Amino acid sequence: MAINGERPLPEANSDERELLLGWLTWLREAVLRKIDGLNEVGARWTPDGKLISLLGIVNHVTHVEWRWIDGTMRGEETERLDVEFRPDAELTVASAVAAYRARGASTNAYVRATPLTQPTRNDDGTDLRFVVLHLINETARHAGHADATRELLDGVTGE
Repeated sequence: MAINGERPLPEANSDERELLLGWLTWLREAVLRKIDGLNEVGARWTPDGKLISLLGIVNHVTHVEWRWIDGTMRGEETERLDVEFRPDAELTVASAVAAYRARGASTNAYVRATPLTQPTRNDDGTDLRFVVLHLINETARHAGHADATRELLDGVTGE
């Protein structure tokens, strides 16, 4: 189903896990469409030096998935660093996009192999379903942020 002639929404699916992953994947692609075609300078641009650049958004959502899946679910040590939002010069558009795609594949594989009722390591009553819904929320928020940043940068609109 498409809305207003834009890209089709994820297909309905009676499998809750695949429905959730369908939405998460769709939102990831929405973020990536906003950085598509930009050079390194454009990808680092921010309006009046505010907000996060498109490169920063891609880098941040990559780290968000890493923290929630590898940290919150698997119990590995993770941390949040400011450089995630304002990447150093060594991070390129190509490497950030590749890292986000790889992280998405890793997240999807973990979600497909783990019960949605698997408790997090936080011991706070949350489970993998909560984590996936949080990732959908976080990615949706940043997809909107990416929309606005790209439109301000060069007038490109649409999802």
